[in-house]
Amino acid sequence: MDTADLALAIFHHLLVFSLAGIIGAEFVLIRGDLGAATLKRLAGIDRHYGVIAALIIVVGIGRVFYGLKGWEFYVYNWVFWAKIAAFGAVGLLSIIPTVRFISWNRQASGNASFQVPAAELASVKTYIRAEAFIFLLIPVFAAAMARGYGY
Repeated sequence: MDTADLALAIFHHLLVFSLAGIIGAEFVLIRGDLGAATLKRLAGIDRHYGVIAALIIVVGIGRVFYGLKGWEFYVYNWVFWAKIAAFGAVGLLSIIPTVRFISWNRQASGNASFQVPAAELASVKTYIRAEAFIFLLIPVFAAAMARGYGY
């Protein structure tokens, strides 16, 4: 048994579950009152989103090169690339909400009566829903890959 592979797998899974929690938290917070405190909380949560996503990539690369399956399993596996594409799509979809959270937080800190524009709020909700939906594909592809599909 390889302890490094086990440690990488555990850390990778914990990070992915953490990212799911963050997407869920954003989904819940964006549905409520978006006062200055909530906007500050959203911006803080979104910073964690970026850090955790970066750590997922770093640990994932570690799993590819130092895991038991070897890099060939991943490089030639179409399910792995589908999982990576889903992760990339979630990351790209997160850009607009991130930019809006930063903008709203800045505006709210400078103006106590700031109200989030309805059109921007609706847009961000759509992006977060899309992120959550596509994110669901990641464990589907991971489960298929773990069972040898795509290789």
